[in-house]
Amino acid sequence: MIKILLCLFCLSTTILVNSQNASSTSIHFAPTSFSNSFSLNREPVLRIRSGDTISTETIDAGGFDKNGVRRQKPGNPLTGPFYVADCGKGDVLTVTITTLKLNRATAFTSESFSSRAVPKSIAKEVAKFKRIQWNLDTLAGFATVNDTSYEHLQNFKAPLKPFLGCMGVAPSNKKNEILSFFQGDFGGNMDFEGVTQHATVYLPVFHEGAYLYIGDGHALQGHGEIAGNALETSLDITFTVRVIRKEVLSLGYPRVEDSTFIMATGFGKSLDEALKIATAGLLEWLQHDYHLSLQEATQVISTSIEYTIAEIADPEVEIVAKIRKETLKTLKKFN
Repeated sequence: MIKILLCLFCLSTTILVNSQNASSTSIHFAPTSFSNSFSLNREPVLRIRSGDTISTETIDAGGFDKNGVRRQKPGNPLTGPFYVADCGKGDVLTVTITTLKLNRATAFTSESFSSRAVPKSIAKEVAKFKRIQWNLDTLAGFATVNDTSYEHLQNFKAPLKPFLGCMGVAPSNKKNEILSFFQGDFGGNMDFEGVTQHATVYLPVFHEGAYLYIGDGHALQGHGEIAGNALETSLDITFTVRVIRKEVLSLGYPRVEDSTFIMATGFGKSLDEALKIATAGLLEWLQHDYHLSLQEATQVISTSIEYTIAEIADPEVEIVAKIRKETLKTLKKFN
């Protein structure tokens, strides 16, 4: 009888532990420090688990918070790292952005062009850095230029579309660290407008705990970030993390998914290189989830692929290859 009771106690304890591990927690985190690099060498600011939901905030690329107070030196200061306790090397970390909101009424950009965007003769004409202020009307949903020297832009309005410029994990290189200007297989300074509310980002993981960072809030950005800056601002964000085991999914580069598209990213020194990586990533996604042969995939991709030039101003360019979910709904999904 005692033995039976002990077994029942052990069983109930196991069920309780498993239930606790399976449960998710909502956490509010107010950052007190920020990082200018994606790094394994920083003490985690918070330990979380798969299924947890975190609400927090970011500061702008110049280091200023929502109150206009400088909190960190310029250069895409990041909130984090968040240590995901049940995430291992080789796993995939998914980050679903449940809410993303502008938390102030101002942003800045620069009067410039990236050398990749225009002929050199044009880029030279605006080579001297000039910071341009913008006003953000969150109620009306528009941004307007706050500079009276632009006489023909006094009635110009650009629709707001806030997103995160930076999201990534600690990279795997000699120092396990890279400045937050850069992007790569770890994510990083992707500057892709698709990293926004209701989107899910898939990140390859290179270290135990992943070491997740977010930052570089944008109120709006045209494709390519051709000025070298978006409308740089600060954001409030709520996101949920989940871990996909490496036995289920293995990634070479980040992916993004929303209600409309599945999207594969590619980074490279040239647009050609980035395009090939992005296309290969989308091909891999289709073959994995829909069990398409290479021959079958040629027909789906060649008729339906779309591309976005997400970034050309950074050290590496970024192409996003995407396909509409509506197009895929007649295919049988296996994963």
